[in-house]
Amino acid sequence: MKRRGILLGFLFCGLAGASVMAQGLGNVPLTPQARVWVESTFKSMTPDERIGQLLVPVATAQFTAVDSDAFEKIRENIEKYHVGAYHVFGNELVSGALLINRMQELAKVPLLITADFEGGVGYQFRDATRLPRAMMIGATGNPELAYEAGKVAAAEGRALGVGINFYPVVDVNNNPRNPIINIRSFGESVDSVEKMALAYIRGAHDGGLLATAKHFPGHGDTSEDTHLQLPTLTIDKARLEKVELPPFKAAIDAGVDAVMSAHIYFPALEPEKGVPATLSKNILTGLLRNELKFKNLIFTDAMDMKGVTSGFPNDVATVRAVQAGADFVLFTPDVATSFNALKKALETGAITQDRIDQSVRRILEAKARLGLYENDKTDISQLDAMVSTQPHLKVARDIAENAMTLIKDDKNVLPLKMKPTDRVLILNVYDSAGGWREGKPGGTFVREFQKRHPASMVFEISDLSTLPEFDVIRKVAPDFDCILINTFARVASYRGSIDLTQNETFFLKQLATLSKPVVTTVFGNPYIPMSVPELPAFVLTFEIFPDAEVAAVEALTGEIPFRGKLPISLPGMYEMGWSVKK
Repeated sequence: MKRRGILLGFLFCGLAGASVMAQGLGNVPLTPQARVWVESTFKSMTPDERIGQLLVPVATAQFTAVDSDAFEKIRENIEKYHVGAYHVFGNELVSGALLINRMQELAKVPLLITADFEGGVGYQFRDATRLPRAMMIGATGNPELAYEAGKVAAAEGRALGVGINFYPVVDVNNNPRNPIINIRSFGESVDSVEKMALAYIRGAHDGGLLATAKHFPGHGDTSEDTHLQLPTLTIDKARLEKVELPPFKAAIDAGVDAVMSAHIYFPALEPEKGVPATLSKNILTGLLRNELKFKNLIFTDAMDMKGVTSGFPNDVATVRAVQAGADFVLFTPDVATSFNALKKALETGAITQDRIDQSVRRILEAKARLGLYENDKTDISQLDAMVSTQPHLKVARDIAENAMTLIKDDKNVLPLKMKPTDRVLILNVYDSAGGWREGKPGGTFVREFQKRHPASMVFEISDLSTLPEFDVIRKVAPDFDCILINTFARVASYRGSIDLTQNETFFLKQLATLSKPVVTTVFGNPYIPMSVPELPAFVLTFEIFPDAEVAAVEALTGEIPFRGKLPISLPGMYEMGWSVKK
C-alpha cells in the first residue's frame, strides 16, 4: 500500500540540505533505503512493465470523471501499457491535483509527473503564481532573481504533485529571427545564460523539484519552428563548443536532473541526412552521454512535432529515440503504437534488454530521489496555503520591476511629464487578434494608466484591422497630448512568426513622424524595434503577462526607475548590455 499525504517538499534521501545544494540533486547518491526500493522494484518488473516506463503520454489536468472516455484512456495507458510518467497541461489547479492523485492511484510504480512551468505554475494553471519567462529574468542581470523564480515554481509544482519541470531553457538566443525560443531564453550571452540557468536550477532543487536543461545540443540559432518543420543548423563542432554547449556542460556539472533533446538536424554531428538530434545516437549517446558525461535522464522533445513526424512515423521514431539514448519518449502520438514498436524491437534485437534496463534504472532512481516510493500524493486541502502566496507573488513583481529596459528616448520624454488632465492615446498593437492562451493582453496596462490619467482613449489594431480603421486613428492622433504604443508579439508553437503585420509596421512608422511624445512599449518579442527603428522611444519588457504591464506603467510614469539592460543585441541598433541611463 502506498502512503498518502502531503508532498510539502523534497525528501532529500536523508542527506543534509547543505550537501544537496553543494552537489546538485542529480549528483546526490541514493540512501540505502532508496537503493533497496529501486532494486526490488526493478527486479519485480516484467519486460512489458519495463518497456512502458519509457513512455510519457499527455493529459490536460482538468476535472475528469473517472468513468469518462478521457479517464479510461489514462487508465489504459497506466494499467495496460505501464507508462512511467505523465505530462500534464494546465487548466484549473485543484482539478489538476485531483487528476494527478487519481493517476497515481492507478500506477503500480509511482508516476513521474512532468510539466512545462517556463512561466511558473501559473503559466499552466489558473490561480498559481505566473512568473516571467527567462529573458525578463535575464534583463535584470540578477541571478538571485532566477534562483527565486526556480524556487517558487518548484514549491508550487510540488504542491500540485509535479515532480519535474521542463525548464530552464539553456539555449543561447543568438538569432533574432528565432520564432520559438526568443524570450524563453535568458539571452544572447553564453556567460549570462549559464549563470542564470545555474541559479534557476539551484532554486528548483531547493524548492524540491527536478529540473531540465533544454533543448540539446542547442536551439538558439534557428529561424524555423520545430513544431512546423525540421530545421538544419549548419555550424561546426568548434562553434558548438564555444556557444551552444557551455550552458549544458555547466548544468550537467551542477547536477541537473534531465536534458531534453532538440528536433534539429546537425550535419556536423550526424552524418545521416534529416535525422534530428532526438533520434541521433551520435548526439544523445556519443556527445551527451560519453563526451559530456551526463548520467541522468534524457527526454525527447514532444514526439508529435513535425520536426520528427515529417520524416519518421511514430513507431520508427520511438525505436530510434531509444536506440539513440533517450530514457523517456515524450508525448508519443499513440501510446499503443510506441509500446508495441519497442516490444517488437526488443524481440528482434533492434533494442537490447540492457538498453531498456539502463533507462528503467535511471527512471526509478529519479522517482526515488523524489521520495515517491514513500509518498506519491498531494493534499489538495493545503493548496491554498502553498500556491500564490504573497511572497511568491512578490517574486514575480520584483522581477518585472527590475527588468524594465529603456533603450531609446530621442526626445527625452521619459519619465512622462504630464498633467492628469492631459489627453493620452493608448494604442494596443497585436500580432494577431486571436489565439491568446492566457487571455488577450493590454487590459491591465490600460486600467493602470487610466488610474493616473483618466483622459486616455484606447484603440486596438491587429491583423484583422482594415485600412479605414487605420485612417481613423491617423486622423485623431494629432488631437492627443501623448501617444503610447504597446506592441504584443508572441512566441508560440505552430505560429512560425514573431512579427507584426506589414500594415501595422507601416502605420507605426507614420506615427513616428508626429511632433508630440510617442513612446512604444514592447511586450513579448524584443526584436520589434528593428522593424520600426523610426519610433523615437522604446521600452522593452521581454514578457506578456499582467505584472509586466503594471511595471511598464510604473516605469513610464517615473514611479520606478528603468533598471534593466538588453540581454540580447538588436543588430543595427544596440549592442547587448545597452540601456539609456535615467
